[in-house]
Amino acid sequence: QVQLVESGGGLVQAGGSLRLSCAASGRTFSSFSSYAMGWFRRAPGKEREFVATISWSGGNIYYADSVKGRFTISRDNAKNTVYLQMNSLKSEDTDVYYCAASLSPAQAMGVMGQTNYWGQGTQVTVSS
Repeated sequence: QVQLVESGGGLVQAGGSLRLSCAASGRTFSSFSSYAMGWFRRAPGKEREFVATISWSGGNIYYADSVKGRFTISRDNAKNTVYLQMNSLKSEDTDVYYCAASLSPAQAMGVMGQTNYWGQGTQVTVSS
């Protein structure tokens, strides 16, 4: 059993910031540092959208064009945690944000949605 637990979502005004965290655990989760990690988002009735992915070492990072320059993904392998710092938030960033883990490369994770595990999601609401 693998668990990815997101936290840090909430309500914020446009232009504000939030920091999402995703903690990984589980008996079968052999090594956090073996996985590329990523963030995706989905609004009700819409397709899932790639936000950002990061390789196991943190050396390769990919962002969706819509968040580039505003969001920063990072990871702490010692804490089995991945973060998403979101600045200059816009109303169109309102979504449920999901953490994901993948044994595929970070680029494939983002482009083709190749994932092994998903978190339960955390709501981010940006008021205008």
